[in-house]
Amino acid sequence: MEKRILVVEDEAAIRELVVINLKRAGFQVSEAPDGESALAACREREFDVVLLDITLPGMDGFAVCKALRLQSDTVGIIFLTARTQETDKVGGLKMGADDYVTKPFSPSELVARVEAVCRRVQLAAAAPRETEIESGPFLLSVKSRTLYKNGQLVPLTQVEYQIIEFLMRHHGAAIERSRILNEVWSGQAYTDAKIVDVNIRRLRVKLEDEPSHPVYLQTVWGYGYKWCP
Repeated sequence: MEKRILVVEDEAAIRELVVINLKRAGFQVSEAPDGESALAACREREFDVVLLDITLPGMDGFAVCKALRLQSDTVGIIFLTARTQETDKVGGLKMGADDYVTKPFSPSELVARVEAVCRRVQLAAAAPRETEIESGPFLLSVKSRTLYKNGQLVPLTQVEYQIIEFLMRHHGAAIERSRILNEVWSGQAYTDAKIVDVNIRRLRVKLEDEPSHPVYLQTVWGYGYKWCP
């Protein structure tokens, strides 16, 4: 299946390097030099993954990410950034990004991360057999990859959906962070386990009545998380 990637980067040399390596890996690649052009491109066609630099002219990457998430819950978003501070990485994930790559990066790392996000996006398009999981006030549809709470749709990114489906299928069981990381991010050596914690915090905001006192997504201290219907 064709994999469509949009590279949003204002530095021409970096953009060219990224595009060349993605094309060599078999992706269909489009380019945008700024956020406004990226949003226009996404309105004209669908992409599996958007590679998004944080420091763009005009709208920065965070603002573009937020706008993209309003357009689509399913598009994969990977930040390209020279920033190494933890707060920048966490901030990007909270905005709805699926992953991040810190410059300078190796071509193999870049391709591996794009491949992993593409797999998640295309799982959603594959529409598996109709299956529903009911758990407390929640109803999860595997076919449409959607989650409802008390009949109301809960908007989820593909990463968030995968985490919830995995935990709901093992409800009541304590699941290690490393196991969640391996399930959702395919055990990528480049991925920090802290990305699990960031996504859990983001999910609590969407699912819990009081995110600071979670009832459904509970922490197992020093180990991982569990779903308690």
